[in-house]
Amino acid sequence: MTDHDLAGKRILITGGAGFIGSHLVDAALAAGCARVVVYDALTYAANPESLRPALADPRCDLVEGDLLEGPKLRTLLAAERPQRVFHLAAETHVDRSIEAPLGFVRANVEGSASLLRAAVDHHRGLAGAEAGAFRIVHVSTDEVFGSMAPGAFADERSAYSPSSPYAASKAAADHLVHAFGRTYGLPCVLTWCTNNYGPRQFPEKLVPLALLRAKTGKAVPLYGDGSHERDWIHVADHCAALLAVGEAGTPGEGYCIGAGNLRSNRALVEELLSAAQTLGLCGAVGHEAVPDRPGHDARYALDARKLRATTGWRPQRSLAEGLQGTVRWYAENGDWVESSLVRAGYRGERLGLGPRGDHPVGEGRA
Repeated sequence: MTDHDLAGKRILITGGAGFIGSHLVDAALAAGCARVVVYDALTYAANPESLRPALADPRCDLVEGDLLEGPKLRTLLAAERPQRVFHLAAETHVDRSIEAPLGFVRANVEGSASLLRAAVDHHRGLAGAEAGAFRIVHVSTDEVFGSMAPGAFADERSAYSPSSPYAASKAAADHLVHAFGRTYGLPCVLTWCTNNYGPRQFPEKLVPLALLRAKTGKAVPLYGDGSHERDWIHVADHCAALLAVGEAGTPGEGYCIGAGNLRSNRALVEELLSAAQTLGLCGAVGHEAVPDRPGHDARYALDARKLRATTGWRPQRSLAEGLQGTVRWYAENGDWVESSLVRAGYRGERLGLGPRGDHPVGEGRA
């Protein structure tokens, strides 16, 4: 990718204790940012251990807080005066959204609106070059576009067609970002990304769940016939794209982020298990069909040509290389996995078979 000068930049990352967020913190520090502040509610999918190396750096701090705490956000923005706000804080697991959809509305829609409202006040108080340098990068998902037909790809002009409560909540947040940009002149950039994988992902998602099951000699569950197709991107490549968009992206526009690694869930699991067996993480285990997820989209795929042309970004890891590194990390970091499971009270059980009540689920992290 094209190098972008981040030296001296001050950055705020919402949801920075989660999977993608913690990797973005590492990437921002490595890129030379002068200040990186994490704002996170530290709910089930966040793990403070993921930030331990970053917080040893005097340039990085963690502030615990909920996005709906508007006065706290305003105080933080005024004190830190970030030039970039990367908004990753969200509930992200589709199955959990099926069980408790209103919690996703609270976290993803109301939480995003609260952040945008605080950012409007902050931006109005800036002047000159400081006002011109301010950006919000809103991190969304390919799921807002719904299922793509075979051979089709969504791009920045595609219509929204969300299927799950999760996707609908992210679509609503995207529309708020557009509206706040047009109505208040808030300089926002949107990104949509494909399926992420890599170290430090909470074990409810397919890749770490498959490794957790395989390590204990259990078959990996696949929804339906396992033919659902996704594009897989390593989390470090996603974070490099986000930093590039933060520097080169145009306010009011959006950018699709994808690596071109389209695989069916069945093929992805088979490739992952092969890598795990080769590296000695598990013995010979397979996968098993389980009842499909309600409203399950058949295929997600994004066209990332605009991103590449604008920023020069390219993914740096092949899927095979990325999966091998991911397997090694989980094999060597059992304590992190166990602490995450204990914090969340989760042991790999099936989720998302239907509503189980709409108590707030908090603000889990991407």
